[in-house]
Amino acid sequence: MARKSSLREFQAHLAARLSGMDEQRAAGLLGFQSGADRWLVGLPDSGEIVPLPLLTDVPMTKPWFAGIANIRGNLYSVTDFSAFRQKEATPRNASSRLLLIGTRHGNNAALLVNRILGLRNVDDLTPTRGDPDAPSWADGAYTDREGQRWRMLSVRRLFSDEAFMDIGT
Repeated sequence: MARKSSLREFQAHLAARLSGMDEQRAAGLLGFQSGADRWLVGLPDSGEIVPLPLLTDVPMTKPWFAGIANIRGNLYSVTDFSAFRQKEATPRNASSRLLLIGTRHGNNAALLVNRILGLRNVDDLTPTRGDPDAPSWADGAYTDREGQRWRMLSVRRLFSDEAFMDIGT
């Protein structure tokens, strides 16, 4: 009889964990600020978030290429995401962060962003009309319950964008 009780407990525990996974999937977006704009990226693509380390300049690169960062012995190419979008350069201060986006795709790439805005729940967002002139890696737009506009970043499409991959002047 003890085995049946244990099996029931195991099944209840498993069901609770699976329902918790649904909650995690619902909050499957990470929000960040780049310039004045709010962006979303899927958690599988978001990678790690690190405080802004010392960046090493790379000569003969485009102005939006912020440099190379050494993160625990691995070199990451760092793009100032705001400057890449032809907006103002990201200030380098205590709230600036590197979003390591390339690991899942086999790239050691990072985005320099103003700040991380935390996890966002898909159910709290309403799809809105996107900008018809938006690049292919700007994968839609959303509005949250407070009326804030968010843009979705497709990391896979960003890595296939020739302009993003061409850092040389």
